[in-house]
Amino acid sequence: MKTLNVIGCGRVGQTLAALLHRGRLCEVQDLYARTPGSAQQAGEFIGAGRPVARLSQIRPADVWLIGVPDTQISLAAEALELVLDAAPEPEGPAVAFHCSGFFPADALGALRRRGLRLASAHPSLNFASPQTGVSQFAGTPCGLEGDPDAVAVVRELLTGIGGLCFDVATESKSLYHAAAVFCSNFTVVLQGIAREAWREAGVPDELIPRLNEALLRHTVDNALALGPAASLTGPAARGDLEVVRKQGEVVASWHPLAGDVYRAMSVLAANLARNGCTAPKRVE
Repeated sequence: MKTLNVIGCGRVGQTLAALLHRGRLCEVQDLYARTPGSAQQAGEFIGAGRPVARLSQIRPADVWLIGVPDTQISLAAEALELVLDAAPEPEGPAVAFHCSGFFPADALGALRRRGLRLASAHPSLNFASPQTGVSQFAGTPCGLEGDPDAVAVVRELLTGIGGLCFDVATESKSLYHAAAVFCSNFTVVLQGIAREAWREAGVPDELIPRLNEALLRHTVDNALALGPAASLTGPAARGDLEVVRKQGEVVASWHPLAGDVYRAMSVLAANLARNGCTAPKRVE
């Protein structure tokens, strides 16, 4: 059984470590977080692992899960490199992976100088909490990228806890993550705009959540069942250009940024309805 150290004990780190421990795929060894209390709390949730107050206390491991925020990945790797300089070598090459959807495995490049193999793994799941992460993880698509031998190790571990793993090319990592942002984050932003517009239009506050739920649920169900192009409705999809123009002006007068979004989305909607894709049709 591989030993696992966790650097950064947030929601993703806790979720994956707990699943790997409960699935008997890894022996969770040491846990490090910026605050000792966070590492202690993580150990209690995972049900295994020794919280350490300093990186210098951490022991060598077969697998390192770097669960810090995206912008701290390289800094964590550099700090860990200094600690590993003084540590004995594990048996065989160790693997380190982070869970950023944007940064490639080379964000951990400092650890390559210590002989570690590097990977990135991006589970497409909303980790609202470690508890929901554990209960919802089975069947989660996981985009993998990095050194082939490291990717193979991470694939085996994540597949073992129910992940559906697939490869992402290093050069496509940023666009891959942008797709997730469009799919998830921007969907939430659009719901915010819709609720604000309904409120501005005088819809009673107590009815707004119901109105939002009815439209959103049917939209999601149709988009998943029929695909985006076949499920699209609305004035832009119908070609009602005058409605689009006048409505865009109304939105812009209320909320200039939302007006820009409305106009841009209307162009994309018209392309999708006409060509089956949001990009303009290419002329051969």
